[in-house]
Amino acid sequence: MAFVKITEQSSLYDNLEKKSIREILTEINQEDQKVPLAVQKTIPEIEKLVAGLVERMKRGGRLFYIGAGTSGRLGVLDASEIPPTYGMPNTFVIGIIAGGDVALRNPVEAAEDDMEKGWEDLQAYNINKNDTVVGIAASGTTPYVIGALRKARENGILTAAICCNPDSPVAAEAEIKIEPIVGPEYVTGSTRMKAGTAQKLVLNMISTTTMIKLGRVKGNRMVNMQLTNQKLIDRGTRMLVEELGLSYEQAKNLLLLHGSVKAAIDSYRKNLP
Repeated sequence: MAFVKITEQSSLYDNLEKKSIREILTEINQEDQKVPLAVQKTIPEIEKLVAGLVERMKRGGRLFYIGAGTSGRLGVLDASEIPPTYGMPNTFVIGIIAGGDVALRNPVEAAEDDMEKGWEDLQAYNINKNDTVVGIAASGTTPYVIGALRKARENGILTAAICCNPDSPVAAEAEIKIEPIVGPEYVTGSTRMKAGTAQKLVLNMISTTTMIKLGRVKGNRMVNMQLTNQKLIDRGTRMLVEELGLSYEQAKNLLLLHGSVKAAIDSYRKNLP
């Protein structure tokens, strides 16, 4: 099948500058409603990735997201949320963006065009067969990601691609192909919109399901979250009140003593007569 860049096709809407604010907002929202349905179709592939990922992480493996531009930023964002949300060290889920951290705020000229640099960036982490590499590229043509996935797969590492065009060069390099096809963007070619939203939803699904399967959630609660502010301390305290039947003050003292909801519950129950 010939590769078609649907993400670059002309918008279904025109003369945008002539529309009212309400019309623009309504039309963007109409387009956004297509995204969850496109993601839904990729669940079997996401399931396959998470199963392989959990198995490897239980052996000490890590998850690497790698991308450029908006796609790279979304990977770094998802990775950065894992330590505070699930209490995992920041060495388990790692986001790598073409051009390095400066590219999080500013475009780095030609960084995504280097076919060799992605693998070099992964090697800096002593990547091995227990690890998993997920390449993120809305267009599916980013050389930085193509090269990284190709070398990772050659080295026996589990690879997946998240792209928004079918049968793309990036996906061809990955063992698992996750392709939410969301159609042309409202502003032609602006893949930070529907394509970016689809990628974010997929990343949420990958990391959340993985953390649940690694035991970082109890019931539906983030029992390993880091207590980095008063809101989270209050949330953790209320979890303990509900779980253990303590007063608010007792629960808060127990939480601060042990540093996480899970540790507090385990210690409290261990010491029960």
